[in-house]
Amino acid sequence: MANLNKVMLIGNLTRDPELKYTPNGTAVTEFGIAVNRNYKQGDEWKKDVCYIDITVWGRQAVNCGEYLSKGSQVFLEGRLRYNTWEVEGKKRSKLDVVADNVLFLTRGKGGSGDSSYSGGSQNDFEGSNAPYNDEAPF
Repeated sequence: MANLNKVMLIGNLTRDPELKYTPNGTAVTEFGIAVNRNYKQGDEWKKDVCYIDITVWGRQAVNCGEYLSKGSQVFLEGRLRYNTWEVEGKKRSKLDVVADNVLFLTRGKGGSGDSSYSGGSQNDFEGSNAPYNDEAPF
């Protein structure tokens, strides 16, 4: 039986990235993106917006935290992750994306470098299996 969990998205950051570190020193950055879809309904064009939470690990997380800001456009490749937890006895769940590769499509707050700088790749840092560790980072 075949399995595939691959996501490719282009969108704009809805908030500034939040860079944090796990107790063992691994960088993790979280941010949200908005992905727009334009479609025609009858004679009228409509816009649908999908808001998605993104998590990036390792050296690439540091680069995202340093060079991206609200409004930056990115292309990312990653995988879906389903989280569940309980708050005051109520079960909660959330579907988000763990990004393996992030391509910066616009210049971020760093203001320098090529506008297509990728921010590194999953293989650019030691411990490249970090994104597949689904433990809560904090």
